[in-house]
Amino acid sequence: MAPPAASKTRTDDVYAGLRADILGGVLAPGERLKFRPLCARYTASVSLVREVLSRLAEQGLVRANPQVGFQVTPISETDLLDLTTTRVDIEGLALRRAVERDDLTWRSKVVAAHYTLANTLRRDPADPGRVTPDWEAAHAQFHDVLLAGCGSERLYAIARGLRDSAKLYRRWSEALDEQDRERDPAAEHAAITEHALAGDADRAVAALAGHIRLTTDLILKARPAS
Repeated sequence: MAPPAASKTRTDDVYAGLRADILGGVLAPGERLKFRPLCARYTASVSLVREVLSRLAEQGLVRANPQVGFQVTPISETDLLDLTTTRVDIEGLALRRAVERDDLTWRSKVVAAHYTLANTLRRDPADPGRVTPDWEAAHAQFHDVLLAGCGSERLYAIARGLRDSAKLYRRWSEALDEQDRERDPAAEHAAITEHALAGDADRAVAALAGHIRLTTDLILKARPAS
């Protein structure tokens, strides 16, 4: 029998691998997660895989259905479109307020966050289908800084909550957008930054809205809705 520490490490390894494959699009939205293939894929027992799936279900990445069993959480076109519209409204309002406040400290943070994002490697050369953790962190920080300048803790919290809700969809889009040669995330972020620093709230908000909507369009184009 494996010692507790070794067992915990093995569980964490399988969890990390399965989670990465879901977020990376290797396991598609709505795909049934059958124990035998998963056990073979991750060299794990049924009980360990069940434990990991239950953990992922708590995070919303996996859905447990009495009739179907476990499956990757399906894409809901209705939910995605509703979330996108709400994000455009709320995040746009937060960014507009931030730009109109014209706070020097906020502007400095935007410059720094964008510089970090623009100079962080996005795709892992060893696995081009996946976004690097450093870029993912820099991307989250950039958008967080944009929202934080709104001057309202309540608005900021609502906007952040919506971004958290979109995390699963966003990660799926990152696995797909390598196929969309017309998308240039660096240019999208640069445009948002340029307009925000220029004090042009209308253009900054429009650039952010386009950035959010493009992610949604990409997902709906590449994945059939459930």
